[in-house]
Amino acid sequence: MDGQVEVADLLGDAPEWQERALCSQTDPEAFFPEKGGSTREAKRICGRCEVKGECLEYALGHDERFGIWGGLSERERRKLKRRAA
Repeated sequence: MDGQVEVADLLGDAPEWQERALCSQTDPEAFFPEKGGSTREAKRICGRCEVKGECLEYALGHDERFGIWGGLSERERRKLKRRAA
């Protein structure tokens, strides 16, 4: 590998859906922008991903606090959880 960190590497034992995730085929840095950085590219990729729902469910269930998961930022996921409670 060329020094890029794979999403599955960050998570250890990756769920099977992650192999089909479009983010696993792109630069992971787009999904973990610096504070104030753009999330547009990651959300565009998520919008075309067949496992977007599974990804969001995983992030909500594992209280992921960083990055774009299932097309939502951490702030958007917090709002979603508050509305569901």
